[in-house]
Amino acid sequence: MREVAESTESTGRGRDPEAVSKFVEGFAAQLVEAGMQRMPARVFAALLASDPGSLTSAELGEQLQVSPAAVSGAVRYLSQQHMVSREREPGSRRERYRVHSNQWYEALTNREAILKRWESALREGVDSLGAETPAGRRMAETLAFFEFVDGEIAAMMERWRVHREKTFGHR
Repeated sequence: MREVAESTESTGRGRDPEAVSKFVEGFAAQLVEAGMQRMPARVFAALLASDPGSLTSAELGEQLQVSPAAVSGAVRYLSQQHMVSREREPGSRRERYRVHSNQWYEALTNREAILKRWESALREGVDSLGAETPAGRRMAETLAFFEFVDGEIAAMMERWRVHREKTFGHR
């Protein structure tokens, strides 16, 4: 009985469960269209739509009508992408999965390491193939693109921090 009450609280009092479900599935479909796997997209959207921003595996499974194994795999993926974190409930062995208000910032910022690895690999490719070969020129242009994007992301994230502070205050 306690589980049902907690589940109701986590989705918000007075909300239409059908409307919440419609949002979760619709937003998840947009994430899938952008390349995210279906189950992580659904779990992420459900967490995003919950008032506390966190749910247990049981709550996610109940809301999404999926198995604990499906939730576990989705959370593992989302954790690796820095989109959710795991927290222990005080005095309990249960874990809660939390989406933070700055999850997009964190996810995008953590892509910087990937861009740096790609840049390094492309530099090696240019050196190996020769900058004057067609393939070397193509790699050099790709490298220049990633270097440009990397710099733009850093500048954009700084502008976002200022905008967020101005719009939402310090959190």
